[in-house]
Amino acid sequence: MVVALLAGGCGASEAAPSGRDHATLTVLGAASLSRVLPKIGRLFTHEHPGVTVRFAFGGTDLLTAQVEQGARADVFAGASETYGARLFAERLVGQPRAFCTNQLVLIVPPSDPAGIDSLPDLATKNVRLVIGSPTVPVGAYTRTALKNLDASFGAGYSTKVLSHVVSNELDVESVLTKVRTGEADAGFVYVTDVAATGPAVRSIALPPRAEAVAAYTLAVLDASPHRRLAQALVDLVLSPAGQRILRQAGFGPPPA
Repeated sequence: MVVALLAGGCGASEAAPSGRDHATLTVLGAASLSRVLPKIGRLFTHEHPGVTVRFAFGGTDLLTAQVEQGARADVFAGASETYGARLFAERLVGQPRAFCTNQLVLIVPPSDPAGIDSLPDLATKNVRLVIGSPTVPVGAYTRTALKNLDASFGAGYSTKVLSHVVSNELDVESVLTKVRTGEADAGFVYVTDVAATGPAVRSIALPPRAEAVAAYTLAVLDASPHRRLAQALVDLVLSPAGQRILRQAGFGPPPA
C-alpha cells in the first residue's frame, strides 16, 4: 500500500499563479501516528486551502527504506531518533526535529486467559507473547526495556521472556491487533495505542527503570518538490496547536 501511494507522486506546483497554494504533500509516518497525524493534517489544509496532505503509515524501518530507494514524498516522521539521524547522514532529509515522546506498556486481553498480573509473570507463566520485530522501533524499545529489567527481576529475565515470543510483528498496530483478537496473551505497544483502543485491552505500566520511552522525529525530505509547504507542515507539528493535538492523543512532550 505504501509503495502504491508513493508511486502516484506529487506533481502539482508549489504555488499557483493566483498566489494560492496548490499541492499534494505526502507524509511517511510511523504506524503509531496513524490516529493523530491526520488531525494535524486537517488543520494544515484548513490553514492552506488548495493543499492536500496524504499519509503512508507503516514500520519506521520500512519507511526509511522507501526514502533510501527514492520514494517521492515530502515529510518523514519516525518513531525513533535513529532512523531520522540515518537519513540525515545520508543527506536524504533535512535536520530531524524531535516532536513528541511515547511510553511502552504491556497489554493483555480483558479476559486475560494466561493470568498475567505483573511483568514477572512473562517469565514464569506459559505466555504467548507478540512483540515488534527487532528492526522496528517498538521492537527495539521492547528488547531494551526487557534487558533493563534484568536488574530488577533477575539475570536472565529478558531471555526467559523472549523465549515466549510467538511472533515478531512489522509494526505496533499488528501487535495490538493480535492481542485484541486473542491470538496472543500479551504484547508490548505504546500507551497511545491503549488510549485509542479503550476497553479492548488491559495495560500494565513499565517502571521508570525500564527506560521505555520512545522519541519521535520528523524532517523534510531533500527531494521534496514542495519543500516550503513541507517545512510549514513540520512547523505546525512543532507549534502549540500541533503539540496540543499530540498531548490530547496521549503523546508526551519532545525530549529536552
